[in-house]
Amino acid sequence: MAISLNEFISIFIHQTDLELTGYIKNKLLPFNIAPEQNLVMMLLWEKDGLSQNEIAIKLDKDKTNIARMAFGLEQKGFVKRIHCPKDRRVQRLYLTKEGMELKEHIIPVANEFNSLLCRNITDEELKQVRQILCKMRANLTNPT
Repeated sequence: MAISLNEFISIFIHQTDLELTGYIKNKLLPFNIAPEQNLVMMLLWEKDGLSQNEIAIKLDKDKTNIARMAFGLEQKGFVKRIHCPKDRRVQRLYLTKEGMELKEHIIPVANEFNSLLCRNITDEELKQVRQILCKMRANLTNPT
Protein backbone atom coordinates (compact mmCIF):
# COMPACT_ATOMS: atom_id res chain seq x y z
CA MET A 1 0.00 0.00 0.00
CA ALA A 2 1.35 3.41 -1.01
CA ILE A 3 1.94 6.06 1.61
CA SER A 4 -0.16 9.22 1.28
CA LEU A 5 1.73 12.41 0.55
CA ASN A 6 0.52 13.83 3.88
CA GLU A 7 2.21 10.97 5.74
CA PHE A 8 5.75 11.87 4.62
CA ILE A 9 7.33 13.81 7.47
CA SER A 10 9.91 15.21 5.04
CA ILE A 11 7.11 16.92 3.06
CA PHE A 12 5.68 18.43 6.25
CA ILE A 13 9.11 19.69 7.32
CA HIS A 14 9.75 21.12 3.85
CA GLN A 15 6.38 22.92 3.78
CA THR A 16 7.05 24.34 7.25
CA ASP A 17 10.50 25.51 6.14
CA LEU A 18 8.97 27.26 3.12
CA GLU A 19 6.49 29.08 5.37
CA LEU A 20 9.20 30.08 7.85
CA THR A 21 11.51 31.29 5.10
CA GLY A 22 8.74 33.24 3.36
CA TYR A 23 7.72 34.93 6.60
CA ILE A 24 11.24 36.02 7.58
CA LYS A 25 12.07 37.00 4.00
CA ASN A 26 9.20 39.52 4.10
CA LYS A 27 10.33 40.85 7.49
CA LEU A 28 13.92 41.31 6.24
CA LEU A 29 12.95 42.86 2.89
CA PRO A 30 13.01 46.49 4.16
CA PHE A 31 16.62 45.96 5.27
CA ASN A 32 17.84 44.69 1.88
CA ILE A 33 19.00 41.35 3.24
CA ALA A 34 18.01 37.79 2.37
CA PRO A 35 17.42 35.15 5.07
CA GLU A 36 20.60 33.22 4.22
CA GLN A 37 22.67 36.41 4.18
CA ASN A 38 21.17 37.23 7.56
CA LEU A 39 22.57 33.97 8.96
CA VAL A 40 26.06 35.11 7.92
CA MET A 41 25.49 38.50 9.54
CA MET A 42 24.28 36.91 12.77
CA LEU A 43 27.48 34.87 12.96
CA LEU A 44 29.57 37.99 12.36
CA TRP A 45 27.66 39.91 15.03
CA GLU A 46 28.68 37.15 17.43
CA LYS A 47 32.29 37.09 16.21
CA ASP A 48 33.58 39.52 13.62
CA GLY A 49 36.38 38.46 11.28
CA LEU A 50 35.35 34.87 10.61
CA SER A 51 36.79 33.25 7.51
CA GLN A 52 34.48 32.17 4.72
CA ASN A 53 35.45 28.57 5.51
CA GLU A 54 34.54 28.97 9.20
CA ILE A 55 31.16 30.38 8.17
CA ALA A 56 30.61 27.50 5.72
CA ILE A 57 31.26 24.98 8.50
CA LYS A 58 29.05 26.76 11.06
CA LEU A 59 26.15 27.05 8.61
CA ASP A 60 26.73 23.63 7.01
CA LYS A 61 26.88 25.25 3.56
CA ASP A 62 29.32 24.74 0.73
CA LYS A 63 32.11 27.27 0.25
CA THR A 64 30.75 28.45 -3.11
CA ASN A 65 27.43 29.49 -1.54
CA ILE A 66 29.23 31.33 1.25
CA ALA A 67 31.50 33.11 -1.24
CA ARG A 68 28.43 34.21 -3.22
CA MET A 69 26.67 35.44 -0.06
CA ALA A 70 29.82 37.24 1.09
CA PHE A 71 30.09 38.97 -2.28
CA GLY A 72 26.45 40.05 -2.06
CA LEU A 73 26.89 41.36 1.48
CA GLU A 74 29.99 43.25 0.39
CA GLN A 75 28.11 44.77 -2.57
CA LYS A 76 25.44 45.97 -0.11
CA GLY A 77 28.11 47.55 2.07
CA PHE A 78 27.51 45.33 5.12
CA VAL A 79 30.87 43.50 5.15
CA LYS A 80 34.39 43.84 3.83
CA ARG A 81 36.27 40.77 2.60
CA ILE A 82 39.96 40.87 3.44
CA HIS A 83 42.62 38.35 2.45
CA CYS A 84 44.52 36.90 5.39
CA PRO A 85 48.15 38.14 5.23
CA LYS A 86 49.47 34.73 6.34
CA ASP A 87 47.45 32.78 3.77
CA ARG A 88 46.14 34.69 0.74
CA ARG A 89 43.71 31.85 -0.03
CA VAL A 90 41.77 32.69 3.16
CA GLN A 91 39.27 35.53 3.12
CA ARG A 92 37.89 36.92 6.35
CA LEU A 93 34.66 38.89 6.62
CA TYR A 94 34.60 42.03 8.72
CA LEU A 95 31.54 44.12 9.50
CA THR A 96 31.41 47.62 8.12
CA LYS A 97 29.82 50.48 10.02
CA GLU A 98 26.60 49.82 8.07
CA GLY A 99 26.82 46.12 8.91
CA MET A 100 27.17 46.86 12.61
CA GLU A 101 24.27 49.33 12.52
CA LEU A 102 22.09 46.74 10.76
CA LYS A 103 22.23 44.62 13.92
CA GLU A 104 20.09 47.15 15.78
CA HIS A 105 17.29 46.60 13.26
CA ILE A 106 17.63 42.87 12.62
CA ILE A 107 18.02 41.45 16.14
CA PRO A 108 14.58 42.70 17.25
CA VAL A 109 13.06 41.16 14.09
CA ALA A 110 14.84 37.84 14.81
CA ASN A 111 13.75 37.88 18.45
CA GLU A 112 10.14 38.65 17.51
CA PHE A 113 10.19 35.84 14.91
CA ASN A 114 11.56 33.34 17.42
CA SER A 115 9.01 34.39 20.06
CA LEU A 116 6.18 34.02 17.56
CA LEU A 117 7.34 30.54 16.53
CA CYS A 118 7.77 29.35 20.10
CA ARG A 119 4.53 30.80 21.46
CA ASN A 120 2.51 28.16 23.34
CA ILE A 121 5.37 25.66 23.12
CA THR A 122 7.10 24.58 26.32
CA ASP A 123 10.87 24.44 26.76
CA GLU A 124 10.56 20.66 27.02
CA GLU A 125 8.68 20.48 23.71
CA LEU A 126 11.33 22.65 22.03
CA LYS A 127 14.01 20.36 23.41
CA GLN A 128 12.15 17.35 21.97
CA VAL A 129 11.82 19.02 18.56
CA ARG A 130 15.57 19.67 18.49
CA GLN A 131 16.33 16.08 19.55
CA ILE A 132 14.01 14.60 16.93
CA LEU A 133 15.37 16.78 14.14
CA CYS A 134 18.93 15.87 15.17
CA LYS A 135 18.01 12.19 15.01
CA MET A 136 16.55 12.67 11.53
CA ARG A 137 19.71 14.42 10.33
CA ALA A 138 21.82 11.66 11.86
CA ASN A 139 19.70 9.07 10.04
CA LEU A 140 20.71 10.69 6.76
CA THR A 141 24.41 10.68 7.56
CA ASN A 142 24.32 7.14 9.02
CA PRO A 143 21.65 5.30 7.00
CA THR A 144 22.65 1.81 8.22
